[in-house]
Amino acid sequence: METRPYVSWELVSRFMTDVFQAYGVPEEDAIICTDVLLESDRRGIESHGCNRFKPIYLDRIRDGTLLPVTKIDILRETPTTIVMDANNGMGMVASYRMMERLIEKAKTYGMAGGAICNSTHYGIAGYWTGMAEKAGMIGISGTNARPSVAPTFGVEPMMGTNPLTFTLPTDEAFPFQLDCATSTIQNGKIEFYARSGKPTPAGLVITEDGSTMTDSGQILQEMRAGRCALLPLGGLGEETGGYKGYGFTTVVEILSAALAGGPFLKDLSGTDKNGNKRMYRLGHFFFVINPEFFLGLDTFRKTAGDICRGLRDSKKVPGAERIYTAGEKEYLAWQERKDKGVPLGESLQREFIALRDACGLPYRFPFEDEASAVSPAAKEAEA
Repeated sequence: METRPYVSWELVSRFMTDVFQAYGVPEEDAIICTDVLLESDRRGIESHGCNRFKPIYLDRIRDGTLLPVTKIDILRETPTTIVMDANNGMGMVASYRMMERLIEKAKTYGMAGGAICNSTHYGIAGYWTGMAEKAGMIGISGTNARPSVAPTFGVEPMMGTNPLTFTLPTDEAFPFQLDCATSTIQNGKIEFYARSGKPTPAGLVITEDGSTMTDSGQILQEMRAGRCALLPLGGLGEETGGYKGYGFTTVVEILSAALAGGPFLKDLSGTDKNGNKRMYRLGHFFFVINPEFFLGLDTFRKTAGDICRGLRDSKKVPGAERIYTAGEKEYLAWQERKDKGVPLGESLQREFIALRDACGLPYRFPFEDEASAVSPAAKEAEA
């Protein structure tokens, strides 16, 4: 049962947009960035929503490793491809502009692909593939990230959590959307555990001596120092298929860097050899496929829906309530939250209040009124 207070989507959206603007992000770009972050919370993916507002975006703007104004250069363009340089601006803004262009190209030519270099964290990959799906198309995207994942039989963080994401139209109320890291867990989830005072499950993180770690706060510290790493999908070694996750992580690393000629592996750490902070210079790739150039969108949607329904209707393991398909839980999370708002824990409440006060913004949040409400018995005790 959810015990955190809910704050309306409209209030949180206005607040975050105003804070982005206070940090120098132009209004139109601030609206895009806010929507990307809140889309994560709408889907119940709290590791990439409000929880990352300050530490990943605002703090990096303050530190000078993320530029609030995004200057986009087109390095190369053909009728079906684009290569962009984001010039260390907001990765979410560059990605939005990329998807707008690719969708238009795919309407004319059936397929389109693009890559971005010198970018920054672009939020949940599913936002970009979802833009394609809303246009009746298939979306594919991936991004590299700061090194945190060890190769199979290794213990050193070399690659990012590197999501490989697909959104496919269906004839159901929600698309098929596979949006997940190619590692056993992503950094944002560990950050969420640390904020919540929860341990990271054993077996997801490997130390230099090959053992595991569970203290979430310690994991974040040790990972930044290169003394522990996340494991690829499949886990440790080859017996459980860890080499498969390692392979997919590497595919994303190569496509993210090589298509746009950007840096990779340890060069994405955000620090120089002396430990000083520097630009992250991430790379992203995007592909859009228009089903109308095959046997049509309706045929695609019907077949995709039939496959999903067939999977959900298959025999369940004893005791299991139901079988899900990718994107279904996120859809259900939105049905639960759309009229309630965003649930904010105590650490985020304190963060929002501190940001409001630092930026001099005229907001009062409902959880402040709840916290200041004192029962009559308590008032008598104080007296």
